[in-house]
Amino acid sequence: MRILNLLMVAVLLLAGCSVPKEPVPITAKEDLASAPVARQALPPSPTPPLPPAASAGAPAATPGATASVSLPAGAQYVCVADAGGTRNQTTIEFAPKVAELCRRHPEMGPCQYERNICRRSGGRVFAGNGVEITMQTEAEYDKKVMRVRFRAN
Repeated sequence: MRILNLLMVAVLLLAGCSVPKEPVPITAKEDLASAPVARQALPPSPTPPLPPAASAGAPAATPGATASVSLPAGAQYVCVADAGGTRNQTTIEFAPKVAELCRRHPEMGPCQYERNICRRSGGRVFAGNGVEITMQTEAEYDKKVMRVRFRAN
């Protein structure tokens, strides 16, 4: 009986951990002018093939180095998600004052919040200059500021 209870708890814990990924919310066209954050989907493109060295079992380059991302002018970030052989890209643009803040201080909360929305949807975040912002980069940002995070659990 005890083993059965432990097994049921383990199953419930695993079921609670598997959260389905939500797509990045897109800003409606009528709200683009007044929205503090505008998220627009770019036309989907086919996923680029892996380089020959990566498919032969050799160590591959970092994912950010091999990704070809189209960066429209004025986009602060681009969220790139590969699904089913299709590359979906979403631009993330801020209101002018917030965009300037994020250019000077990318570690600030509104900027990080938008990057985390992208990652929750299974995407990777690229800055306007084409460089991927990884979780290691986020850790470097967190060293610049003291963050206190309160969790409900």
